[in-house]
Amino acid sequence: MSIKLDDKYLKGFVREHELSELAPMVKAAHDTLAAKNGPGSDFLGWVDLPVDYDKAEFERIKAAATKIKNDSKVLIVIGIGGSYLGARAAIEALKSTLYNSLKKDTPEIYFIGNSISPTYLNEVISLVDGRDFSVNIISKSGTTTEPALAFRVFRDLLVERYGEDGAKGRIYATTDKARGTLKELSDKMGYETFVIPDDVGGRFSVLTAVGLLPIACAGCDIDALMKGAAAAREEYSECDLDKNACYKYAALRNILYTKGKSVEMLISYENSFAMMAEWFKQLYGESEGKDGKGLYPSSAVFSTDLHSLGQFVQDGSRVMFETVIQFAEPQKEFFLKDDPSNVDGLNFLSNQNMSIVNRKAFEGTVIAHTEGGVPNIVLELPKLDEFELGYIIYFFEKACAISGYLLGVNPFDQPGVESYKKNMFALLGKPGYESARAELEAKLGI
Repeated sequence: MSIKLDDKYLKGFVREHELSELAPMVKAAHDTLAAKNGPGSDFLGWVDLPVDYDKAEFERIKAAATKIKNDSKVLIVIGIGGSYLGARAAIEALKSTLYNSLKKDTPEIYFIGNSISPTYLNEVISLVDGRDFSVNIISKSGTTTEPALAFRVFRDLLVERYGEDGAKGRIYATTDKARGTLKELSDKMGYETFVIPDDVGGRFSVLTAVGLLPIACAGCDIDALMKGAAAAREEYSECDLDKNACYKYAALRNILYTKGKSVEMLISYENSFAMMAEWFKQLYGESEGKDGKGLYPSSAVFSTDLHSLGQFVQDGSRVMFETVIQFAEPQKEFFLKDDPSNVDGLNFLSNQNMSIVNRKAFEGTVIAHTEGGVPNIVLELPKLDEFELGYIIYFFEKACAISGYLLGVNPFDQPGVESYKKNMFALLGKPGYESARAELEAKLGI
């Protein structure tokens, strides 16, 4: 078992009988997921994806990554939401937040098409000036505003730099297998294409070509990533709360939610895990935030954020609980030597590995926070590598599905996302939205 769930910091917050009383509902959620007859059942392709994926495409992904690594100094990944968060999160977790600054034999990777900031767009454009680059455009339809706009810009830059023929060999489109604007353009222009499966929603798509191509370009072992996810799939196939840490986590967070703990903070003690927390926030926020229900997913990196959020967590309103990710072995260790002058008074930390100090920071914090009224769920893993990351990804995906069904919502749709788009299109004058424009302008006082 790669993930050990430690619930000892829930004493006084969750009673044993509450977990056993919820077990039948967990079993019902498990059966619904297994039978694929619940809400959102058309989007359950992720469940068996770690073992049931297109092996030929997987090899093409690795071949494309090799080509990009050989002919490009920069890879521009264009996508929004689930079309970029998983890839960026995995790359930063495995290669560090300083990936683009480190000396390496892989291209620098920049993510764009996830905002409409002209400042950021210009900054990324400047990074490809005079440097060979390729583009991975990720969009199911090809018409989502933010990535479509960015793709227009970078496609033009590629054509200007390499000509039409040269550009088409540097554009990789991850899109629908048969239809949509981007698929049609790719077929017409001869771009290499990879498939976003019809039965896998965006926030569950990191283990498809959506995430795998950028992750492979960063030099990560995607075979090990899939093996880790496959191991988790096997581990969490049986519904037994005494053995299934994934289901137990889903149950515990729902019990805490019924007790007024409406905010979940995902806590890590590694800076490189910060983007994984962003991926987690989309996964759970978009899956559960419906019908006036749902935990609000938040995050922090300790001990850094203890100096900013620590006061609120310790003494603020008691609306939260923490889920802490701990790794027994750091990716890189640092030995703290003794200073003969001890000018900073820190020799009490000397002659030991820095990871021990980090561990003691966790232990001191978890005691302080639980005594201050904040329940803690601790998820412990051996280390952070490709195998374990694949395992973590699947753990959170399946827990999210079970948790959503326990909450009584469809975890696989996102109807609320469309509201802002309709207003934005009307205000921008998109054809077909004319009738709403005047009303919205009046509300804005324009």
